[in-house]
Amino acid sequence: MLASASPARLSTLRNAGLDPAVVVSGVDESAVVDPDPASLALRLAELKGRAVADTTPPPSSDDDRVVVVACDSVFEFEGTAYGKPGSKGAARERLLACRGRSGTLHTGHFVIDPHSGDCVQRGASTVVTFATMSDDDIDAYVETGEPVEVAGAFTLDARGGAFVRGVVGDHHNVVGISLPLLRDMLAELGVWWPSLWQRD
Repeated sequence: MLASASPARLSTLRNAGLDPAVVVSGVDESAVVDPDPASLALRLAELKGRAVADTTPPPSSDDDRVVVVACDSVFEFEGTAYGKPGSKGAARERLLACRGRSGTLHTGHFVIDPHSGDCVQRGASTVVTFATMSDDDIDAYVETGEPVEVAGAFTLDARGGAFVRGVVGDHHNVVGISLPLLRDMLAELGVWWPSLWQRD
């Protein structure tokens, strides 16, 4: 079960062979404050995961098992944490500041078995280096609306990918969910990754 409204996270999991149910947590991200960007991402992921776990009904049989996966991403630039810009103006300001420079995308991951209460929490960080975008590049990108609702005001897997010169670390993490990390976390809860693959 994916506790996220992010189409990029869902697409990443589906491309990896999984097909999770999606349940949006409804957690108010703006109400959570933490001076450390990595810690903020972890706290938000846990809040989302626990909120969904608390409303998850028991499995229909003893053979069924549900695990809830929650993530949240925060972009750190020059020591400041940035979530979703929320407006075209804010997105434009962030892209102007970041062009030709680097920042770090932190994603908190939280996995919980809602019935046993067993859980695992981990964070992943990836350094992102932006291309030198012109003002016209930025204006055109902002007008698509894409950077308004994503952490750091950019995507790697859509239009914004052309403006990312490189990443150091797991590129899936920049999209919003680290597959290698998630596989390890699920293993800690006794869930074998290939068992989650959809069968034809």
